Amino acid sequence: MTELAKETFFSGYDPQGFYDEYFRADQQVRSAASQFIERVNTLSKSEILNRQRTAEQFFYNTGITFNTGGSSNGIDRIFPFDLFPRIISHEEWGMIERGLQQRITALNEFLRDVYGAQKILKDKVIPSELVYSGRHFLKSCMGLMPQQGIWAHVSGTDLVRDKDGTLYVLEDNLRCPSGVSYVLANRSVVKRAFPNFFRNYAIETVENYPEQLFDTLQHIAPQSRRDATIVVLTPGIFNSAYFEHSYLAQRMGVELVEGQDLIVQDGYVFMKTTQGLQRVDVIYRRIDDVFLDPLVFRPDSQLGVPGLMEVYRQGRVALANAPGTGIADDKVIYKFVPEMIRYYLSEDPMIANVPTYLCCDEKDRDYVLKNMEKLVIKPANEAGGYGMLIGPYSSSAERKRFAQLICKEPRNYLAQPTLSLSRVPTIIRNRCEGRHVDLRPFILNGRNVYVMPGGLSRVAMKKGSLVVNSSQGGGSKDTWVMRKQVGSC
Repeated sequence: MTELAKETFFSGYDPQGFYDEYFRADQQVRSAASQFIERVNTLSKSEILNRQRTAEQFFYNTGITFNTGGSSNGIDRIFPFDLFPRIISHEEWGMIERGLQQRITALNEFLRDVYGAQKILKDKVIPSELVYSGRHFLKSCMGLMPQQGIWAHVSGTDLVRDKDGTLYVLEDNLRCPSGVSYVLANRSVVKRAFPNFFRNYAIETVENYPEQLFDTLQHIAPQSRRDATIVVLTPGIFNSAYFEHSYLAQRMGVELVEGQDLIVQDGYVFMKTTQGLQRVDVIYRRIDDVFLDPLVFRPDSQLGVPGLMEVYRQGRVALANAPGTGIADDKVIYKFVPEMIRYYLSEDPMIANVPTYLCCDEKDRDYVLKNMEKLVIKPANEAGGYGMLIGPYSSSAERKRFAQLICKEPRNYLAQPTLSLSRVPTIIRNRCEGRHVDLRPFILNGRNVYVMPGGLSRVAMKKGSLVVNSSQGGGSKDTWVMRKQVGSC
C-alpha cells in the first residue's frame, strides 16, 4: 500500500464512509490502483483536465453516441465518460470470472429445462406459476432445441459492491444486453490518454471481443454450413443502441440488416443483396422476442421476418440469443438463480444475489409495505432504471402510489435493501469527487464460456445518485483487470 500523495488531483478526496475502489478509509491506496495513482500524481491538474476534454471530443468526433430512447427525433448525445478507470486485481477477477461462468451455465440449463422437461418445476424448486406468469415466458418456444443446446449466447450480468466490499449479482440480462461497444470505445480513448501506461503495465485486453463474438456465432451455425453467413438484425437507426449494432457488425465484418432486408423462402432465410438472395445461417438479433416473427408473436411487427420461427424450429437458421431467454432475466425469477445453481450443478453460488423480497409472497409483501422507506422496489420486467422506487430518497406520496401498484399487481414487483454502492474517483467540474458505480461484464457462451476481462463500469454522474443507467444520465468508465504480476514491472 502507498499513501495518498500531497497536493495532487486526489488531495482532499474523501471516501465518506463508502467502499472506494481506489482508497481505503485510512487514505491508503488499494494495491490494484497504486500504479495508476502514481502515474496520475505526476500530472498537473490542467494536464488531467485536458486529457478528459480530449477524450470527450473523441466521442463526439467518432460518433460514439447514445439515443435516450424516448427521443422521436433521433437526436443522439455522447455517452458521458470519465477518464479514471475502475481497477480490479487479478485475484478478485479470477473469482468473478468463475462465478459468472457458473451462473450462465446454470441459467442455460434452466432455459433448456423450462422449455423442455420442466424438472425444476415438477420438483417445486421454483413455483411454476411464477414462470408461467412471466411476461417473457413464451409458450410457443416449448420443445425448441437451439443449435448446440445453447440458449443464452450473449449475456451481461450486473454486479454491485456493498459498503463492506462484498460483490453481489444485481440482475441478469439475457435478452439483448447492450453496452459492450462502449467498453471497446472506452478502452480506445483511455489508451490515447495514457499510452505509456498500457505499454509498461499488464492490463488484460478487451479488444478481442468482436472476434470472440464472431466465433460464438459461427459455433451455432447449422452443422452443414462451414462458411456460415452471419448478420446482425437491428430495429433501425432510432433504437437507443443502434451505434452498438452497427459497430459490432462492422468489427465482425458481417452485414447489418433490418427485418425488411430478410425473407423466408423455400424453408430458409435469405438476405436481399444487389446480386440476388444470399442464404443466412446465423442471426445475432438485437430486437425483442415479440417482434421477431409476426406470424407467431405480434402480428403488427414491422421489425421481424414472417416465417422466421418455423425456419428456426427446423434448425435451418440459428438465433442468438434464442427466443424465450427473457424468462431467465425476469427479476422475480432472479431470486431463484442460487437454487438453480444448486439444482443443476450441485454447487454453491460463488457470487451471491442481493437479498430479494417478492411481493407475490404474502409474508414478503407485508414486510415490503411496512419498510418501503428502506428498500429499492422494482418492477419485474422494466429496464434502464425505470419504474423504480428508491425508498430512502422517496416521498410519502411516491411510497403510497407504489403501495397501490404492489397491491394491484404483486407478481410484477420485488424489493431489495438499499445497498451503499461502491464509489470510484471521478472528474466532476474540474475536481475529483466520488461517484457510485456498478459493473456489467459480458459473457459469451459458445465453444466455451468466455468472460470479457472487466466490462462496462457504469457511473452515476449525479452526486449521491445510485442510478447508473445511461438512459437516466449515467456515464461510464474503462475497467482494468490487472494481469498476474511475474516479478516487477
